[in-house]
Amino acid sequence: MPANPEIKVPDWPHWEPDLHATLMFVHQGSRVLLIEKLRGIGEGKINGPGGKIDPGETPEECVIRECQEELHITCLDPVKRGELWFVMSDLPDIHCHVYTATEFTGTPTATDEAIPYWCEIADIPFDRMWEDDSYWLRQTLKGENFDARFLFTEEKIIWHEIAFGDGSIGRWRNWPVE
Repeated sequence: MPANPEIKVPDWPHWEPDLHATLMFVHQGSRVLLIEKLRGIGEGKINGPGGKIDPGETPEECVIRECQEELHITCLDPVKRGELWFVMSDLPDIHCHVYTATEFTGTPTATDEAIPYWCEIADIPFDRMWEDDSYWLRQTLKGENFDARFLFTEEKIIWHEIAFGDGSIGRWRNWPVE
Protein backbone atom coordinates (compact mmCIF):
# COMPACT_ATOMS: atom_id res chain seq x y z
CA MET A 1 0.00 0.00 0.00
CA PRO A 2 1.23 3.55 -0.60
CA ALA A 3 3.01 5.22 2.28
CA ASN A 4 0.82 7.63 4.21
CA PRO A 5 2.62 9.76 6.81
CA GLU A 6 -0.58 9.95 8.91
CA ILE A 7 -0.65 6.17 9.43
CA LYS A 8 1.46 5.00 12.35
CA VAL A 9 2.90 1.61 11.43
CA PRO A 10 4.10 -0.34 14.48
CA ASP A 11 7.74 -1.11 15.08
CA TRP A 12 7.06 -4.73 14.11
CA PRO A 13 10.25 -6.29 15.59
CA HIS A 14 9.21 -4.91 19.00
CA TRP A 15 5.42 -5.18 18.62
CA GLU A 16 3.66 -7.27 21.27
CA PRO A 17 0.10 -8.50 20.63
CA ASP A 18 -2.63 -8.49 23.24
CA LEU A 19 -3.95 -11.89 22.10
CA HIS A 20 -2.45 -15.00 20.51
CA ALA A 21 -4.90 -16.96 18.39
CA THR A 22 -5.34 -19.55 15.64
CA LEU A 23 -7.44 -20.16 12.54
CA MET A 24 -8.05 -23.44 10.68
CA PHE A 25 -9.22 -23.91 7.11
CA VAL A 26 -10.18 -27.52 6.34
CA HIS A 27 -10.36 -28.10 2.61
CA GLN A 28 -11.01 -31.13 0.43
CA GLY A 29 -10.95 -30.98 -3.37
CA SER A 30 -12.70 -27.81 -4.50
CA ARG A 31 -14.41 -27.19 -1.11
CA VAL A 32 -13.50 -25.47 2.13
CA LEU A 33 -15.22 -25.86 5.50
CA LEU A 34 -16.23 -22.44 6.82
CA ILE A 35 -18.20 -21.30 9.85
CA GLU A 36 -20.66 -18.56 10.64
CA LYS A 37 -19.31 -17.24 13.94
CA LEU A 38 -22.01 -16.90 16.59
CA ARG A 39 -20.10 -15.10 19.37
CA GLY A 40 -16.88 -13.35 20.30
CA ILE A 41 -14.57 -11.37 18.03
CA GLY A 42 -16.00 -11.56 14.52
CA GLU A 43 -19.51 -12.53 15.61
CA GLY A 44 -21.77 -12.78 12.54
CA LYS A 45 -18.85 -13.09 10.13
CA ILE A 46 -17.82 -16.08 8.03
CA ASN A 47 -14.41 -17.50 8.91
CA GLY A 48 -12.57 -20.69 9.76
CA PRO A 49 -12.74 -22.17 13.25
CA GLY A 50 -10.14 -21.03 15.74
CA GLY A 51 -9.63 -18.98 18.83
CA LYS A 52 -7.44 -17.80 21.65
CA ILE A 53 -4.38 -19.84 22.60
CA ASP A 54 -4.48 -20.89 26.25
CA PRO A 55 -1.40 -20.42 28.49
CA GLY A 56 1.12 -23.22 27.91
CA GLU A 57 -0.72 -24.43 24.81
CA THR A 58 1.02 -24.59 21.42
CA PRO A 59 -0.71 -23.04 18.41
CA GLU A 60 -1.23 -26.51 16.91
CA GLU A 61 -2.79 -27.83 20.13
CA CYS A 62 -5.04 -24.76 20.20
CA VAL A 63 -6.28 -25.07 16.62
CA ILE A 64 -7.09 -28.77 17.13
CA ARG A 65 -8.93 -28.00 20.41
CA GLU A 66 -10.85 -25.11 18.86
CA CYS A 67 -12.05 -27.32 15.96
CA GLN A 68 -13.20 -29.91 18.50
CA GLU A 69 -15.05 -27.30 20.58
CA GLU A 70 -16.56 -25.31 17.69
CA LEU A 71 -17.33 -28.09 15.17
CA HIS A 72 -16.89 -31.46 16.94
CA ILE A 73 -14.15 -32.50 14.51
CA THR A 74 -10.50 -33.44 15.08
CA CYS A 75 -8.10 -32.34 12.35
CA LEU A 76 -5.56 -35.07 11.64
CA ASP A 77 -3.05 -33.26 9.44
CA PRO A 78 -2.76 -29.60 10.47
CA VAL A 79 -0.10 -27.65 8.57
CA LYS A 80 0.88 -24.15 9.59
CA ARG A 81 0.61 -21.89 6.54
CA GLY A 82 1.03 -18.40 7.92
CA GLU A 83 0.89 -15.73 10.56
CA LEU A 84 -1.42 -12.74 10.72
CA TRP A 85 -0.48 -9.64 12.70
CA PHE A 86 -3.44 -7.35 13.41
CA VAL A 87 -3.40 -3.86 14.91
CA MET A 88 -7.01 -2.75 15.27
CA SER A 89 -8.53 0.53 16.42
CA ASP A 90 -11.44 -1.03 18.32
CA LEU A 91 -10.20 -4.52 19.25
CA PRO A 92 -7.11 -5.97 20.96
CA ASP A 93 -4.00 -6.45 18.81
CA ILE A 94 -3.88 -10.07 17.64
CA HIS A 95 -1.18 -12.42 16.46
CA CYS A 96 -2.80 -15.36 14.65
CA HIS A 97 -1.34 -18.67 13.42
CA VAL A 98 -3.16 -19.93 10.30
CA TYR A 99 -3.43 -23.66 9.57
CA THR A 100 -4.89 -25.83 6.86
CA ALA A 101 -5.92 -29.48 7.01
CA THR A 102 -7.48 -31.96 4.61
CA GLU A 103 -8.29 -34.87 6.92
CA PHE A 104 -10.41 -35.01 10.07
CA THR A 105 -12.54 -37.32 12.15
CA GLY A 106 -16.06 -36.52 13.29
CA THR A 107 -18.91 -34.73 11.58
CA PRO A 108 -18.96 -30.94 11.37
CA THR A 109 -21.75 -30.02 13.78
CA ALA A 110 -23.27 -26.68 14.78
CA THR A 111 -22.49 -25.53 18.33
CA ASP A 112 -23.27 -22.41 20.34
CA GLU A 113 -20.07 -20.94 18.86
CA ALA A 114 -20.37 -21.71 15.15
CA ILE A 115 -22.51 -22.99 12.31
CA PRO A 116 -20.34 -25.00 9.87
CA TYR A 117 -20.87 -25.31 6.14
CA TRP A 118 -18.96 -26.47 3.09
CA CYS A 119 -18.36 -23.88 0.39
CA GLU A 120 -16.82 -24.09 -3.06
CA ILE A 121 -13.44 -22.34 -2.92
CA ALA A 122 -14.44 -20.38 -6.03
CA ASP A 123 -17.49 -19.09 -4.13
CA ILE A 124 -15.90 -18.04 -0.81
CA PRO A 125 -18.12 -15.20 0.53
CA PHE A 126 -15.40 -12.60 1.07
CA ASP A 127 -18.08 -9.91 1.44
CA ARG A 128 -19.13 -11.58 4.73
CA MET A 129 -15.59 -12.10 6.04
CA TRP A 130 -12.87 -9.90 7.54
CA GLU A 131 -11.49 -7.72 4.75
CA ASP A 132 -7.96 -9.17 5.04
CA ASP A 133 -9.09 -12.72 4.14
CA SER A 134 -9.28 -11.82 0.45
CA TYR A 135 -5.56 -10.94 0.52
CA TRP A 136 -4.26 -14.38 1.56
CA LEU A 137 -6.91 -17.15 1.85
CA ARG A 138 -6.96 -18.37 -1.77
CA GLN A 139 -3.17 -18.70 -1.85
CA THR A 140 -3.19 -20.48 1.51
CA LEU A 141 -5.69 -23.06 0.27
CA LYS A 142 -3.28 -23.74 -2.62
CA GLY A 143 -0.56 -24.58 -0.08
CA GLU A 144 1.34 -21.29 -0.11
CA ASN A 145 2.96 -20.01 3.08
CA PHE A 146 2.56 -16.36 4.05
CA ASP A 147 3.14 -13.67 6.64
CA ALA A 148 0.79 -10.68 6.71
CA ARG A 149 0.48 -7.55 8.80
CA PHE A 150 -2.62 -5.37 8.81
CA LEU A 151 -3.69 -2.10 10.39
CA PHE A 152 -7.45 -1.70 10.74
CA THR A 153 -9.59 1.30 11.59
CA GLU A 154 -12.76 -0.37 12.75
CA GLU A 155 -13.29 -3.00 10.02
CA LYS A 156 -11.38 -1.30 7.20
CA ILE A 157 -7.76 -1.97 6.27
CA ILE A 158 -5.72 1.24 6.26
CA TRP A 159 -2.29 -0.38 5.74
CA HIS A 160 -0.96 -3.85 5.00
CA GLU A 161 2.21 -5.73 4.19
CA ILE A 162 2.20 -9.34 2.99
CA ALA A 163 4.84 -11.85 1.92
CA PHE A 164 4.19 -15.22 0.27
CA GLY A 165 6.35 -18.28 -0.29
CA ASP A 166 8.87 -20.16 1.78
CA GLY A 167 10.78 -16.94 2.53
CA SER A 168 7.80 -15.70 4.54
CA ILE A 169 8.41 -18.39 7.17
CA GLY A 170 11.50 -16.46 8.29
CA ARG A 171 9.18 -13.62 9.34
CA TRP A 172 7.11 -15.83 11.68
CA ARG A 173 7.49 -15.01 15.38
CA ASN A 174 6.12 -18.10 17.13
CA TRP A 175 5.72 -16.36 20.50
CA PRO A 176 5.29 -18.69 23.47
CA VAL A 177 1.99 -18.15 25.28
CA GLU A 178 2.43 -17.83 29.04
